[in-house]
Amino acid sequence: MEVGQTVERDSLAARTRDGTREGFIIPIGGAEEKIGDTRILSRFVDLCGGGDARIAIIPTASQLDDTGSKYEEVFRRIGVKSARALPFKIREDCEREDWLEELEQADGIFMTGGNQLRLSTILGGTPVARAIRDASASGVHVAGTSAGAGFMSEHMIAFGGEGLLPRAGLVSMAPGLGLTNRVVVDHHFVQRARLGRLMTALSFNPFAVGLGLAEDTAAFIGPDDVLTVVGSGSVTLVDPADIEYSNLDSRADGEPVCLVNVRVHFLVDGWSFDLNTRKASHKHVMPA
Repeated sequence: MEVGQTVERDSLAARTRDGTREGFIIPIGGAEEKIGDTRILSRFVDLCGGGDARIAIIPTASQLDDTGSKYEEVFRRIGVKSARALPFKIREDCEREDWLEELEQADGIFMTGGNQLRLSTILGGTPVARAIRDASASGVHVAGTSAGAGFMSEHMIAFGGEGLLPRAGLVSMAPGLGLTNRVVVDHHFVQRARLGRLMTALSFNPFAVGLGLAEDTAAFIGPDDVLTVVGSGSVTLVDPADIEYSNLDSRADGEPVCLVNVRVHFLVDGWSFDLNTRKASHKHVMPA
């Protein structure tokens, strides 16, 4: 699937309901602080309603049995009274009515890290995926860290190599959850030298904006399509809207790709970017 390919909105992307505002979409670059300076998770909790919020945790990306329970403890330590992990391990689990009811009653949904292909292969096309999209469309805030962040958009980076240069064959794409088609997300971005694979992903079709999230850094994307950076690191924001030339189609795997007139921003805590106007600004106030 190409990055800019149009997909049936009712089947993949969150639908807007009359009289409601969509919830925030919050991709996190991984390794977010869980003790001490928990500004990312605390801001997520505040958006969801503070201590009285109901947080549903989806640890599907992880193969560790205790990932869900660890995040339950993290959110309780922040002050959330109700935080419950829903360990969807196989597609059959996605039919469980009690867990689906938990999702429907949640004020916030949090997807943990691990392997984003576990998320797409286990949750894709199930009632769980539909429930998350419907929740987002009706005002529930959805956050994901690491693999959970990569899975959030319509076009997901499935896997790829490291390096600073875009190269043919460096990245493979897959359908994601479909909460937005405005961005393509990559995580652990600085720590794992992933600029090349994000640029390669965008060269497939320069429609979406690339978000390269450093660890302990999040992009809070509001219903106004303005994202605000929160965290101790940076967001590398790649805007290919004015690209003049790409030779990806003529390059063999491993060969460098030529991209002309790509705009790149490096934004830190407090800076924002409007996905509609493609302009960066400082100290944007996130809507409540």
